Amino acid sequence: MATFEIGPEDFLLDGERMQVVSGALHYFRVHPDQWADRIRKARLMGLNTIETYVPWNFHAPDPETFDLAGRRDLGRFLDLVAAEGLYAIVRPGPYICAEWDGGGLPGWLFADRAVGVRRHEPRFLAAIGTYFANLLPLVAQRQVTRGGPVLMVQVENEYGAYGNDPQPERQKYLRALVDLTREQGIDVPLFTCDQADDEMLARGGLPELHKTATFGSRSTERLEILRRHQPTGPLMCMEFWNGWFDSWGLEHHVAPAEANAADLDDLLAANGSVNLYMFHGGTNFGLTSGANDKGIYRPITTSYDYDAPLAEDGTPTAKYHAMREVIARHLPVPEAGAPAADAGVPGAAPVLDVDLTAHVPLAHALPSLLREDLAAFTSTPTTDDLRLWSGFAVYRTRIQADDAVLTVAEVRDRAVVLVDDEQVGVLDRASHTFAVALPARAGDLTLLVEDQGRVNYGPRIGEPKGLIGPARTATRTLDEWEAGALRVEDAPELLRAALDAPGRSLPVPDDGGAPRPAGAGLYRATFDSVGGADHFLRLDGWSKGLAWVNGELLGRYWSLGPTHTLYVPGPVVRDTGNELVLLELHGAADARASFVAAPALGITEQ
Repeated sequence: MATFEIGPEDFLLDGERMQVVSGALHYFRVHPDQWADRIRKARLMGLNTIETYVPWNFHAPDPETFDLAGRRDLGRFLDLVAAEGLYAIVRPGPYICAEWDGGGLPGWLFADRAVGVRRHEPRFLAAIGTYFANLLPLVAQRQVTRGGPVLMVQVENEYGAYGNDPQPERQKYLRALVDLTREQGIDVPLFTCDQADDEMLARGGLPELHKTATFGSRSTERLEILRRHQPTGPLMCMEFWNGWFDSWGLEHHVAPAEANAADLDDLLAANGSVNLYMFHGGTNFGLTSGANDKGIYRPITTSYDYDAPLAEDGTPTAKYHAMREVIARHLPVPEAGAPAADAGVPGAAPVLDVDLTAHVPLAHALPSLLREDLAAFTSTPTTDDLRLWSGFAVYRTRIQADDAVLTVAEVRDRAVVLVDDEQVGVLDRASHTFAVALPARAGDLTLLVEDQGRVNYGPRIGEPKGLIGPARTATRTLDEWEAGALRVEDAPELLRAALDAPGRSLPVPDDGGAPRPAGAGLYRATFDSVGGADHFLRLDGWSKGLAWVNGELLGRYWSLGPTHTLYVPGPVVRDTGNELVLLELHGAADARASFVAAPALGITEQ
């Protein structure tokens, strides 16, 4: 079997020097039917390795589950990497950041507030031990030492940027992770990565582990910083930031291809190894996107295009070709050349308008979306108290005619406020809107609370979601609540059942135009198209909500931007009888959606 070692100056594969030229490709952000296509395009660009994080919460959505099937089949993904003749780097955390919900740490883990977060705490380490025991054997089977593609495995992630524990405690935690990793048969080299900063590199690693750095520019200078902390062995940028992520309400970030290519050239010329972050960003499907909070809460967009060399839909970009040219100066690249922009895609993205002719108003839809009957509470519960780790919850109480205003200490992260069936306002964490005026009448107060993504970076990792009390009106404290979790993942199926009731279709105007809007609620349309072709769903005029195609939750849409389209992977689409479902939280200008020819990711910072 092969060997992979960290030599005095270089990585050594079977004793021969190897300059690792890797690209980040997250299996969890790509439809599994498209994994092989994205991996092949990585090889054609000149990469010899694929790197992926592993999000713990993706595989363990609740404490009783560990799922390695379908979209979560990491073993199959690594086998496809090997079949393409490439190697792999696996980064299982337990914390990954990655702009992913909670940085990959499961929300259920911190329902017990005594559990430590990224530190040497027995309950935290015991949970990691179970996670590694479920995950790492499949990685161990695929190490180069056993005939597989896996060269290295990372320990933790940018730990130097987190926390203020004393250094002995920090190293005790990291050594515990090393032990838990080795116990599962991992015998390839382990490493850490930290930002190319003296303090972070000093705090984030162990003397006995190889250190790598993360940066996106000034490669020569950053490698010199890394060398101060890694006196011998190969220098590697484990995250070469060739783009950036987007947050709702901000611009679409881009990084010029020419500057990226020049910095990559400097890095490779200095004999550095590299992992492009990202080679292919992909999509935060479903409710998987995370959030940042540095005083202002900013949730991450559904698109994770990242201005990467391979676009969200798998199209090679100008950056792809510029980086391929740079790699070719230092290492052999396949003679086959770069793939065509439409390689493997059955035709251009179809363009069509779709009228959503079926509708259930939001207030009527909420009862059918509940996982179970509402439970009674004497104060506002968190969604953790409801055993809801992602998604939406309903809170309900009675108000009096003189209550006048609703105030909460905090909402995490956003709540649509209804009195009876009327929407009267929004509570919003990002804008620090924690009060809503109430009508001067008694009625049922309902709050539809949305978890927009658990914080993935910084000290707020692990915090609970939902309404954070106390909740008050102008005259009293509200201490009688009913609350429950929604099963938004089942919304299309539940909508079909609700539509069996009479009077649930939107009227179509006599002029044949789009159906008139009917406010917040669940909407449905059916349409025919080109099966297997990528689509780009555009929802101009709609406000905020979730979108499904053929039962697949594509993710969130929001008129706030910057993203104006949702990517629909070709494998999701059929020739006939496709179903589009929207959960619209506020209302639309008209009940029409469009599929357009190309993505629209928003205005840029340039």
